[in-house]
Amino acid sequence: MKCCASYWLAVIVQTLKTMKIGTILTALGLATLLSGAADASQEQLATSMKETRLEAGQTRDQLATTLAALTTLTKQEKGDLRPAYEAFTAEVAKTEKAAAATSARVTWMQGDGMKCFADWQKTVSSINNESLRKKSQKRLDAVKKSYGKVTDQFKEAAEKFKPFLADLSDIQKVLSTDLTASGVKGLRSTVSNANWHYKEVNRTINSALEEMKEMEKALSPEAK
Repeated sequence: MKCCASYWLAVIVQTLKTMKIGTILTALGLATLLSGAADASQEQLATSMKETRLEAGQTRDQLATTLAALTTLTKQEKGDLRPAYEAFTAEVAKTEKAAAATSARVTWMQGDGMKCFADWQKTVSSINNESLRKKSQKRLDAVKKSYGKVTDQFKEAAEKFKPFLADLSDIQKVLSTDLTASGVKGLRSTVSNANWHYKEVNRTINSALEEMKEMEKALSPEAK
């Protein structure tokens, strides 16, 4: 048995000796690059999701601030309405920027954001061990599915922003020419619609935020 073991050890050593050093280094280098590419892709994706979550949180807060300004304006029964109107107008401008940022985020997620998965997939496909490759593919597919949900939720939020902003714009236009208690009262139905549309946008953003939290956990080096 010892002789047999020594024989095969000698064969292996001899085989390695006959291989070109460049070939060995190239193989090792390729494996290192593939592993590094996977880590870089996941790290980049995790960073992007963190940034996206923070951005979505700010958008959610902005929506709440805008609605609060509208509520303050519509509930003022006496005194000068202009300060409340100007405060509302300022928040509408910020909400429009938030809506534009949400649309831009959707475009990024459907485009450049998907490149991370392409690099990750190349690495997974290069794994020779079938069992390990299947496990890695399963994890990749789960994260990609979650990413798809977030993208869909942002797309929905971007669409639901439109009627909400339309309501805010109409309120702004009416009050710009009739900033009176009577003018405010005439906006009750539009204000009611704005509240409803706000809830819809807020719901989709909250759903996206919850999904992104799960993605961050899955992409974290401390993920279980």
